[in-house]
Amino acid sequence: MVGSAPPGSAPAVLGGGLPVTLADGRSVDYANLDYAATAPCMVAAVEAVNELLPWYASVHRGAGAASQRCTLAFEQARQTIADFLVARPGDYAIFTRNTTDALNLLARVAPEHTTVIGWVGEHHANLLPWHKSIRLPVPHSPEAAVQALSAALAGLRGPVLVTVTGASNVTGEVWPVAELTAVAHRHGARIAVDAAQLAPHRPISLQDSDVDYLTLSGHKIYAPFGAGLLVGRSDWFDAAEPYLAGGGATAHVGDAAGDVRWQQGPARHEAGTPNLMGAVAIAAACTSLVAADRVALAAAEEHLVQRLRAGLDRLPGVAELRTFAATHDRVGIVSFAVAGMRASEVSAHLATRHGIGVRDGLFCAHPLVRRLLARASGRLGRSVGDTAVRASIGLGSTAEHVDRLLGGVAELVGG
Repeated sequence: MVGSAPPGSAPAVLGGGLPVTLADGRSVDYANLDYAATAPCMVAAVEAVNELLPWYASVHRGAGAASQRCTLAFEQARQTIADFLVARPGDYAIFTRNTTDALNLLARVAPEHTTVIGWVGEHHANLLPWHKSIRLPVPHSPEAAVQALSAALAGLRGPVLVTVTGASNVTGEVWPVAELTAVAHRHGARIAVDAAQLAPHRPISLQDSDVDYLTLSGHKIYAPFGAGLLVGRSDWFDAAEPYLAGGGATAHVGDAAGDVRWQQGPARHEAGTPNLMGAVAIAAACTSLVAADRVALAAAEEHLVQRLRAGLDRLPGVAELRTFAATHDRVGIVSFAVAGMRASEVSAHLATRHGIGVRDGLFCAHPLVRRLLARASGRLGRSVGDTAVRASIGLGSTAEHVDRLLGGVAELVGG
């Protein structure tokens, strides 16, 4: 396959060695520590797109050679991604724009009067689409999350959907998806997992976990071409009105208004010309991750995360944000706050003085970050302000990037 890395090696990404000019006029290589917002493009993804671009044509709408090749590439991409997630026979893999779009689609197809149970600490993409929802408080431990869900499910009637992140976009902490799934199913509920931050870092199996629905975004998994996925059980999709009404979703359209028969299957919710290149890019990224040694990748990431966390812990007035215990499993995301300084000042200093890209703010998880900042202030005994800094790593991140960030923060706090 074009762009595939040698078996077992780490997939290559674009953007390494990009020169940036600092405030003093010096030039340094850019240190991208903002993967949780948008990961760099995998070489395999851009090469797969470039290989197909000369053939670019309509999908599902033509008998010519180019159209047939593009249709095949699109459906092969769907199957590749479903295999990457170890989807069950009968699951649908529906292409969307991103995780936000995918969760809004799921909210649209859920049966009428579905009760949705989630946590107030979810990313806005998994917090705002749900109309009839129960928001559980931010837990202090995975066990508390499981207990709260069990209590909330007791006595509920009718269709129920539990929604939860696989890994927090704020703290990187991995949530107890297996335990939550078992509780949900024991009460006859379904569960949807926002895997936008989990999928780039850890293998996922719908078949083994028995999660009912799962979403991901291409731009988080090294395929920034504007596509995402919603994968899961087919019955709700086939029973609901299409998410978008238009060409491609229809099996028959009559002369009279309302005389429409919709497609069954993924096409029912993929109206319009699909994002072929986005689909192909995600499939290429998934193929490269499958071919890599993911145990080794996870170990390398863990080393960098622990280096970063230990370094921040040594700095005075710096507090890491966390929901669970400090030893809890997490992916490559670390958020922190500096007492007496605005997060925007910290990120600007890192950018202009050290050539580092991080994120500052509330990370589209406002309720969660506000609570974690309050907890962090309590641990420090000093106010850490109302926003935070987030550093996130992935393929291509190095110890030098981490050490440069630690040096930049140390300058600010005198550590």
